[in-house]
Amino acid sequence: MIELAFSILASDFAHLADEVAAAERGGGTIVHVDVMDGHFVPNITFGPPMVQALRPITKLPLDCHLMIDNPDAFIPEFAAAGANMISVHQEVCRHLHRTLQLIADHGVQPAVVINPATPVETLIEVLPMVHHVLVMSVNPGFGGQKFLPLALDKIAYLAELREALDLNFRIEVDGGIANDTVADVVEAGADMLVAGSAIFHSGSAEQNARKFLELARAVNAPSVAGKD
Repeated sequence: MIELAFSILASDFAHLADEVAAAERGGGTIVHVDVMDGHFVPNITFGPPMVQALRPITKLPLDCHLMIDNPDAFIPEFAAAGANMISVHQEVCRHLHRTLQLIADHGVQPAVVINPATPVETLIEVLPMVHHVLVMSVNPGFGGQKFLPLALDKIAYLAELREALDLNFRIEVDGGIANDTVADVVEAGADMLVAGSAIFHSGSAEQNARKFLELARAVNAPSVAGKD
């Protein structure tokens, strides 16, 4: 199932509840929360208080992407605030298995993220324990960047590994996903699509989400071509 994880980083924070509700009406099923610390990435965004504020206004799962240097120190706080999924970067986790287990021990679905320059091979040992793998299709730190096509090979490789190892982790992709790139990532094998600017930056978030999902789901739609 193709899902839209709409990124609130691109939303109007002054009307956040309305923005979340609109994206949900358009078919969005996951709220993506980009957490940045100004160290691992050159920007600062949200912390556990934002997750705590979101929790009462939506029943959708909260997908917290921790772009921070020391995720182990904050996982308990994000879990207590109401996170349903927590993803951590392979690049900052010295003991990745331990960090993912810490997430699971707090009753949250664990996930792992790789930057554009990080090989998929670094994740093979932890694939059986994750809910999803997040492939960054931009270098993390800012919204609105241009999609990097090199992500497509990683998505396809993860899809092959999922089948070969008989696993059921999801494949999420984040960065530059818009109406002109969504078909490529779905075709490669992604099934959780993070989009922010494409949903919130112009027009109706509800209509934008609906159109985005129509384009995504059309990729695997059965052919309706007439018979010869």
